[in-house]
Amino acid sequence: MDLSEKDKYESPDNGLNRRQLLKAGLIAAASTIIPYNTVDAAAYILSNTRKLSIYNLHTEEHFDTIYWMNGNYVPEAVKSLEHIFRDHYNGRERRMDLKLMDLLYSIQKRTGTDEPFHLISGYRSPDTNARLRSNKRGVAKRSLHMYGMAADIRLPGYSLKKLRRAAYELKVGGVGFYPRSNFVHVDVGRVRYW
Repeated sequence: MDLSEKDKYESPDNGLNRRQLLKAGLIAAASTIIPYNTVDAAAYILSNTRKLSIYNLHTEEHFDTIYWMNGNYVPEAVKSLEHIFRDHYNGRERRMDLKLMDLLYSIQKRTGTDEPFHLISGYRSPDTNARLRSNKRGVAKRSLHMYGMAADIRLPGYSLKKLRRAAYELKVGGVGFYPRSNFVHVDVGRVRYW
């Protein structure tokens, strides 16, 4: 009998099969190291798929696809995400930090909506960042957008304050609140808020 067949049988002691026991152990371990609550950690670990829904406001492109399945990122979906997150000023793409996609997935789960995130800014090339920095206040010289680690988003039908709170409560990276410009900045850098 191979391991997959053994997993199908229940343990006579507690009614858990090996796979369920392993997941329970992972949840317990994750709850001690993942900086958000155990319920979120459990949902994250037990999920067999992760799906994102994104609408790029500048290019009018949609992404509504499973990007992670059965423990692996789906290469074609990741490539599509990198395309939709590209610098809309010059079309340059960059490998995006997949922790950012997982953060967006966690925010989407926390908000309880299937509405697509509206993407205002994803990747920014160094040239674009320098140009924006010379024209606008608040654009960081070493913006995490240049490293594929940040996104400026909003969620239609969901208040900006609630979106900020959902991101903040995860305590995963940076969260910036820009109500005058109608977006929330999220990134997977160090934990900080502004």
